[in-house]
Amino acid sequence: MPLLNQEQIKEIIPHRDPFLLIDQVEELEPGSRCVATKHLKPDEFWFKGHFPGAPVQPGVLTIEMLAQAGAVCALSLPENKGKTAFFGGIDKAKFRRMVKPGETLTLEVEFIKTRGKIAVGKGVATVDGERAVSCEFTCIIGD
Repeated sequence: MPLLNQEQIKEIIPHRDPFLLIDQVEELEPGSRCVATKHLKPDEFWFKGHFPGAPVQPGVLTIEMLAQAGAVCALSLPENKGKTAFFGGIDKAKFRRMVKPGETLTLEVEFIKTRGKIAVGKGVATVDGERAVSCEFTCIIGD
């Protein structure tokens, strides 16, 4: 049983279809850590063109999924309710394996530094325990 379903996620972050890219939240420590999941259905809109006949999850969308998990984490703090988390930067992105339709990504984010409205997080996306994508990202909490 997930901690948060997609409707509950929508109460925290402003993302909506077709760009709400996490399905559920499994673990949450507001302002500190979040674990979310995304099941990649074969009919996701990006698979049609990336790449025809050999669909692969775009790495940048996996980074966006990690960022959305981070946004849930940051915006779950009472002082950030109703705000938006924006990208401030991406660093040390590594793509270690292809992710394909039908697989489920586990998206783990932990904030390693916070100063005012700016937070730096580490994110790791895995499939069945195998690392697919890792990165560090900066988010800026805006109104």
